[in-house]
Amino acid sequence: MNLSLKFRPKNLNEILGQYELVEIFKKFITMQKLPHSIFFGPSGCGKTSFARVIAKEFGLDFYEFDGGNFKLEELRKILENYKNSLYKPFIFIDEIHRLNRTQQEMLLIPMENYRCIVIGASTENPYFVLSEGIRSRSMLFEFKSLKTKDLDFLFSKVQNELKFSIDEDAKEFLLKSSDTRAMLNWLEFALVLNEKHISLINLKKLKNNTCNEGVNSKDTHFILISALIKSLRGSDVDASLYYLARLIQSGENADFIARRLVIFASEDIGNADPNALNLAISTLQAVKHIGYPEARIILSQCVVYLASAIKSNSSYKAINQALAYVKNNQALEIPSFLNNNHPDKKNYLYPHDFGGWVEQKYLSKDLKFYESKGNGEEARLLENLKKMKNNQSN
Repeated sequence: MNLSLKFRPKNLNEILGQYELVEIFKKFITMQKLPHSIFFGPSGCGKTSFARVIAKEFGLDFYEFDGGNFKLEELRKILENYKNSLYKPFIFIDEIHRLNRTQQEMLLIPMENYRCIVIGASTENPYFVLSEGIRSRSMLFEFKSLKTKDLDFLFSKVQNELKFSIDEDAKEFLLKSSDTRAMLNWLEFALVLNEKHISLINLKKLKNNTCNEGVNSKDTHFILISALIKSLRGSDVDASLYYLARLIQSGENADFIARRLVIFASEDIGNADPNALNLAISTLQAVKHIGYPEARIILSQCVVYLASAIKSNSSYKAINQALAYVKNNQALEIPSFLNNNHPDKKNYLYPHDFGGWVEQKYLSKDLKFYESKGNGEEARLLENLKKMKNNQSN
């Protein structure tokens, strides 16, 4: 008996934990409008079950893919079969973050034309792992870890149907140390060990053999990766290593950790130490080809360096300010001498003809976005700018 399948929700009212999302999708059903969606959140919180229920509620044919083994040809065949149909297939892609760029781009036109409904599920933040094209065509819905009371409700339902007893300490351990899928799996095999009664000893035996220590319903990778990044930002090497170890022990993908380190190296260190980004990118490339356990060494080297590096978020703040200006203001007219299609292009002053720098206005309005903090290598870059301008004036 597979308890995960037996007790999988059959309608929206049986969905646990995601009550706000349930209400949203009930309205979608009432209006008979279903958007392309990305479900993201920790493992075992019901993303796949939610997608299955939605497909059933809308009366759509459900096709499930795994992002790690996704084949474009299979999707093309499905779309071709529905080419002349009034119905649309429901395409569910689990671990959609594993699709490569080509695979993601192939989805854009079918999504744009609504030849199918695409729902993707991911344990990672879609802003970091999915293309802008996919995100712009989808609505993003965050799934939360189930609370103890939700797991307790499901546990009672299972116990009432299967008629077993359990020690109180075993039940407490089960509810606090698992997500939905893990709880049902542990229950299933604990009942194999003893058909009528579950003890804490048997549960711990199963936990030691089936799950990584240190993982529980509260310690999602979102919380752990956030703790790692904040520790790196605070230049605490030991705390950073601790949270790295927690992530590794919980089974987090090495390439996910490395991607976050690349982002951190640019956002929080930047040009204060440009080598940080080089090391982070090298780490990402290395762990893609070298799995655990050796990947832990590469990640550790990178984490120690990033935590120890001089910090600056000058570049991060600068691009955010520039984007905000572009979004909220009319586009500035580009000076005609910068336009190769304009007769005034002959008035462009080629800096190399003037020793590397020449005074010239590149914007039709004076704007200031970048403020160097003068940290680390930023001080040298700032001095370079000053020297170039001073040499020209002399």
